Amino acid sequence: MTFLRSLLFMVFFAAVSAVMFVAVIPALILPRMVMVRASQRWSRVMFWGLKWIAGCDYEVRGEIPKGAVLVAAKHMSMWDTLALYMLLNDVCIVVKRELLKIPFYGWYIKKAGVISVDRAGGASALRRMTAESKPVIAAGRPIAIFPEGHRMRPGDVPDYKPGVAGLYALFALPCVPVALNSGQFWEGFTKRKGTIVIEFLTPIPAGLKRAEFMKELQERIETATNALIAEGSYLLAR
Repeated sequence: MTFLRSLLFMVFFAAVSAVMFVAVIPALILPRMVMVRASQRWSRVMFWGLKWIAGCDYEVRGEIPKGAVLVAAKHMSMWDTLALYMLLNDVCIVVKRELLKIPFYGWYIKKAGVISVDRAGGASALRRMTAESKPVIAAGRPIAIFPEGHRMRPGDVPDYKPGVAGLYALFALPCVPVALNSGQFWEGFTKRKGTIVIEFLTPIPAGLKRAEFMKELQERIETATNALIAEGSYLLAR
């Protein structure tokens, strides 16, 4: 049944995405918020399909942040990006630059307002990322970043990158760590029945030194994520 549900959801995902990608072409020349609302609607439709086709629901824990704040989230699957777009108002997500080259999808996320980063760019990439972040913060938008820079499977050894610390120090913003267990239920093609949990943790106040901040961020995210993975494993084993 898991394979069949996963297959049906993949067909649903592809069909809805194709229709949406064509329908929102005019938004490329309209105000940015039109594309933002379209992205949020697309995410909601996908979550609806995930629940009713694949049997995979979601639960939000903690307080969803608002306004200019740095959100640092664990990254396990595409679900994470959809969730951040849907839950955070006008969020600006830090993405790898290669995504902007994908036809339609790349055009649309660029229009919605993302920050692109070259993962092999080193110091120059960090400077570019901070430059692109300034107008976002000035507009009062939240910035979401995946501090490990790529998707991690449940149980993988943490691999936190310095980019999040650069943004934290430059803008003197509080940082909201986010834990989740999406990789247990959305694993590539396979979608498992259950409930994904995303948890917004207590904000880390601005002003910590770089090493202290990175240690605190990793400990909070990993501790909470491991607890959610244990919770998910229990449910999957039932």
